[in-house]
Amino acid sequence: MDDRELSLRIRALAKAVAGSEPASNIVTMLEQLKKDAAPTEEQLRSTKAGVTVGKLRSNPDKEIAKAAAEVVSKWRNHVTAASKAKQRSLAGKSPTPNQTASPAPAPSSYSKPFEGNPEKRHFKTDNVDIHRTGNQGRDNSIGLLYNGLAFRSTSSIEEVLNKAVEVEASAYKTYNGETQDYKMKLRSLFTSLKRKDNEALRKRVLSGEIAPAQFVVMTDKELASEEQRAIDAKLRAENMKNAQVPKAERSVSSALKCGKCGQKKVSYSQAQTRSADEPMTTFCECLVCGNRWKFS
Repeated sequence: MDDRELSLRIRALAKAVAGSEPASNIVTMLEQLKKDAAPTEEQLRSTKAGVTVGKLRSNPDKEIAKAAAEVVSKWRNHVTAASKAKQRSLAGKSPTPNQTASPAPAPSSYSKPFEGNPEKRHFKTDNVDIHRTGNQGRDNSIGLLYNGLAFRSTSSIEEVLNKAVEVEASAYKTYNGETQDYKMKLRSLFTSLKRKDNEALRKRVLSGEIAPAQFVVMTDKELASEEQRAIDAKLRAENMKNAQVPKAERSVSSALKCGKCGQKKVSYSQAQTRSADEPMTTFCECLVCGNRWKFS
């Protein structure tokens, strides 16, 4: 199976999952991938097949999760065996006088813990390929989520990207496609993730403590940090206290007449708004139509 054929199958699989096709269709596609010859490590990296199939291991449908796990296991064993065979081959070759032994290939940094500045992480600076769905709008959303999840995190690129893809897919399904609700929710999630005082939220989402399906329906209150919730609680308590403070009742007069509706149900209060030797100002409000006026 060449790169092009593998890419086409992986794209079809991703489309089937995103489109919520019957589980039997997805399982059949996974079974076919399992039967075919396992791809090489280079093919898995170039097509991102490992990422796409790997995330299905946590699919709510047990049959899909099982089939995906079997495919990943086969591919992993094949890559491991090929790597060991290559190492044995290199070990059996002695360098000639004019030739030095080639160093072993460096492990991919894609799955290693991030070693740069975690506050400046971005899918572009991390060299992440966010093109996962074939839809530019959805792929941009994946990039946005990646930026939020990666902020101040040392988690590997692969771990952050996989989670961003899962969250976007859940939002796409929950809000029935690229609707306004979908776009607004993803912007809200990004804002919450990027708050410097909300590290706990980022960690809980990345660790899986908060599942993607749960994350995309959390309210602003649930997304807020402990610090922000404490501030909001304090404000609510103060507002409640202020609301319970008794306020002076306004007097009601039947002698005053509303110039708008002609009714004589008028409440009024007086205040000294000018110098002490000037008469007080009377503030009036009609209890029928709400008209307000004042006079001295």
